[in-house]
Amino acid sequence: MFAKDGYSTIRNVLILSMFMVIGGVYVSHWVSYVLYALAAFLTLFTLYFFRNPARTIPAEENILLCPADGKVIVLKKIEFNKYLQGSGTQISIFLSPMDVHVNRVPISGKIEYAAYFKGQYLVAWHEKASELNERSEFGIVHKSGLKVFFNQITGYIARRITFDLKEGDEVEAGYLFGMMKFGSRMDLIIPEHINLFVKAGDKVVGGETILARF
Repeated sequence: MFAKDGYSTIRNVLILSMFMVIGGVYVSHWVSYVLYALAAFLTLFTLYFFRNPARTIPAEENILLCPADGKVIVLKKIEFNKYLQGSGTQISIFLSPMDVHVNRVPISGKIEYAAYFKGQYLVAWHEKASELNERSEFGIVHKSGLKVFFNQITGYIARRITFDLKEGDEVEAGYLFGMMKFGSRMDLIIPEHINLFVKAGDKVVGGETILARF
């Protein structure tokens, strides 16, 4: 299965690869081999990058799910006044170009805040990336009253994010809401009293890794 947000890119790469193969017929042997190899690489990498593997979403109510595949690169206490209005814990997940890039909602609830910001393209692990880079931001409230903030952040390579969440949406934990293309970062800000099951350096899986129970 492939991410729907990647269909246009997959189509374009397949067309380009087809022309490269056709062009290889009319050039010298060594050039044709290069074209064939490049066409194969572009096709296989694109299909691999836009993969959307089936995930088994845990059937629990009060859990905080990981919203993206990748590596936890930041885990720290911060003051955050945009949505939570107080101190919280920041969890930052870095997605390399080899990770699955579709994104999932971390908890069930109602989207109270949704915004998109144009910005810079610092490398995704830069400490200022969450403030300065192009990004989408969301605030969700669980029926228990728990509020969680999460955002998609573009990186130096990733220059495109897609999402289909808007204010007022009711969503379930694990809902597939968008993706970030070609390397990027996902941040979560949660109330500081929640005890996490992960630490910096851990590899996590979107929609399956349980970050916390509350």
